[in-house]
Amino acid sequence: MASSSSTAREPRALSRERRAGSRAGSPEPRRGTRVRRQLSTSPWLFAAPGLLVVGVFILYPFVSTVINSFTDRRTLIPGAFVGLANFRELLHDEMFWTALRNSTLYVLGVVPALVLLPLLLALLVQKNIPGIAFFRSAFYTPVVASIVVVGLIWVWLLDERGLVNALLEAVGAGKVGFLSDQWLLLLSAMAVTVWKGLGYYMIIYLAALANVPRELHEAAAVDGAGAVRRFLTVTVPAVRSTMVLVGALSSVAAFKVFSEVYLMAGPDGGPAGEDTTLVMLVQRTGTGLTGRVGYASALSVVVFVVTVALMLLVLRADRKEDA
Repeated sequence: MASSSSTAREPRALSRERRAGSRAGSPEPRRGTRVRRQLSTSPWLFAAPGLLVVGVFILYPFVSTVINSFTDRRTLIPGAFVGLANFRELLHDEMFWTALRNSTLYVLGVVPALVLLPLLLALLVQKNIPGIAFFRSAFYTPVVASIVVVGLIWVWLLDERGLVNALLEAVGAGKVGFLSDQWLLLLSAMAVTVWKGLGYYMIIYLAALANVPRELHEAAAVDGAGAVRRFLTVTVPAVRSTMVLVGALSSVAAFKVFSEVYLMAGPDGGPAGEDTTLVMLVQRTGTGLTGRVGYASALSVVVFVVTVALMLLVLRADRKEDA
């Protein structure tokens, strides 16, 4: 009887061991699934703060601007949907065409200078000669300077009673209306933009020039190429992609210019508002207690579309050269 009862307990013990073993092994798949789930969600957890900032400060204002461009909203009035009325009004607004002209001229005047001059400056400061570190710092100083301070300094220099006109009078020349003439004021603002951006784009070119093999210049020199020919046949092709990048960045910044013209021409945009740029027009139209937020939003949409078009034109020109 004892043997029969022991044999009867053995299968039960074995079954309990199997069930215990199955229960002991069952958490493994669940733990692996949990780990895989954590690995799939971890990147989103790390990116969540950045995505939140982008959504709150970039995507939401952009979507809100687009929506407002189809309304007649004002600063203290929600407004109603008006469709394309704001954009139709743009076509008949003389100040809009004046601002578009000035912004386009700003791009045409500033971008070529900011593409070529920083490259020449980078070639100059790239040389390891005594005291070159001082000049590198001096050329970069305007970049870190406040645009308000820079604008006030240039206004003081170019004013009718400023230093430049005082020097012109000292040598017997007459005063020049740098800040009172429509075109001279725009050119003066362009000069400030170029002067302030030289150091920034110089650093970009220095990084690109550091990757140009010295053997190419040596081979060109052995073939009898002079400095100008080496610049055109070796340096320019080697940094062409960087030139495209500088052209794209400077064209967008030039089209959206505000501070330089605002500080030198004043909030009215110079004499009779003839030096107003698009961003200045957006600021003037959409601010204040009676600001036309809907119309200013339509102007902002136009600025965005033109900016994207400029970027696409630069990239397309680069692809054509590659082809």
